[in-house]
Amino acid sequence: MATILTSDPQAFKAAQRTQWDQSAAGWNAHTPQIRAWLRPVTDAMMEMARIAPGMAVLDLAAGAGDQTLDLARRVGPAGRVLATDLSPAILALARHNARHAGLDNVETQVADGESLPLDASSFDAAVCRLGLMFFPDPLAGLRELHRVLRPGAGVCSVVFSRPESNPCLGILMSTALAHAGLPARDPFQPGALMSLGAPGRLDELFRQAGFRDVASMVVAAPFRLPSVAHYLDFVRSSASPIQQILGRLDAPAAQAAWDEMAAKLERFNTAEGWVGPNELLLTAARR
Repeated sequence: MATILTSDPQAFKAAQRTQWDQSAAGWNAHTPQIRAWLRPVTDAMMEMARIAPGMAVLDLAAGAGDQTLDLARRVGPAGRVLATDLSPAILALARHNARHAGLDNVETQVADGESLPLDASSFDAAVCRLGLMFFPDPLAGLRELHRVLRPGAGVCSVVFSRPESNPCLGILMSTALAHAGLPARDPFQPGALMSLGAPGRLDELFRQAGFRDVASMVVAAPFRLPSVAHYLDFVRSSASPIQQILGRLDAPAAQAAWDEMAAKLERFNTAEGWVGPNELLLTAARR
């Protein structure tokens, strides 16, 4: 998650890098919860990108590399996976996680997704799980993917869908802004959590970038945790825009905002624990 600073794309990216460097360890510590949350979506993403043994795969905005390990296992020892990210700190964790898992076919490279330092037509497939929506210029990122993929290569991205289908994110943002005395933000502005969730928006960007056979589907992805406190702990340990907004407040005022979020999010309690609704959009295409 990233701070919304798209009036200056380079400053926006610098802020993203700093936030992810600072939050890398916290995000990585939540890998079991993230993996459980996104397991079905990750499997679908790999199927839609047509990941197969022996392929060279680009994992764009890979983060700590949970999905990178799945990709590496699927392509096998004859294949390879390059994980890229803007944050050196989080990529160091991705590299460590791959080595700890005994996967020697994973490489990492710090890179700006809108200007990849990679050769043209050098990958058989690409994925981007919950990263593309943070690009100040997602079309530039898709054009770079198109450039580095070989003809016929598959690609699949995962982003958050519409605001009305992701109420937890809306509660977090609206509550933080209200406590900070700031106006509401357009959820579709570039770089925002749900910036690519408008129906048809991402399909059109893929086509503009030169891709063919573009198709999207929405998938329910509820976040199941023992309690709302566990969810807010996850949010507080990530590079969340909520942290940036509440950072303007003194400690008691910030805590009051967290307390109100917790109270509002209690409505998602169930007999089996806390279940936060999320809806994700998977978009696949061919080079």
